[in-house]
Amino acid sequence: MRLVLLGAPGSGKGTQSQLLVQAYGIPQISTGDLLREAVAKGTALGLAAKAAMDAGRLVDDATVLGMIRERLAAADTARGFILDGFPRNIVQAEALARLLGEIGQPLDAVVLLDLDLKVLFKRLTGRRICQDCGRVFNVLTSPPGTPPHCERCGDMPRLIQRPDDREEVIGKRLEVYEAQTKPLIDHYRGAGLLRVVGADADTGTVFRAIQEAMAG
Repeated sequence: MRLVLLGAPGSGKGTQSQLLVQAYGIPQISTGDLLREAVAKGTALGLAAKAAMDAGRLVDDATVLGMIRERLAAADTARGFILDGFPRNIVQAEALARLLGEIGQPLDAVVLLDLDLKVLFKRLTGRRICQDCGRVFNVLTSPPGTPPHCERCGDMPRLIQRPDDREEVIGKRLEVYEAQTKPLIDHYRGAGLLRVVGADADTGTVFRAIQEAMAG
């Protein structure tokens, strides 16, 4: 299973990726994680990325694709992978298709988690993250314990709100999604890869819908 999860911020991509990893034994490949790891290790690609970030520039697509190529050479991707955070626009999608074609690992599907913008606002403003283990909660849909805490990491309140989940930032994030990422829906529909799953339901229901969409 080789797939990309699409959806606006707050649509549940991270949560569903974790469930897919557990169910199918395939890795979730986050471009953000790849960048941080490459920079920390000081690899050639990491140094190139760091130079761009230090200069206040976005890391170029060629560098990110190079990291993805290296990651897909690892043994744990033999059964498939889930791409998280890439592609974000048509140019990246076309470059990714060329890369995957070159290494003989084309996408099986692109799953769109479809959700109304009003619901997204509630999800994003209600999201909290355990600063120790990274587990995601939502004060509205999947609340933490009482008092708020992560059961995995103990009873101390360790939940934080990401700066980009604050109301004043959310509008800008959704504008970027609409302008850059949403056109990917038509792109992948035209390629016959798109599977649309309604994401306005509990986590388990959405996950089963993803499985049914993949099987269909």
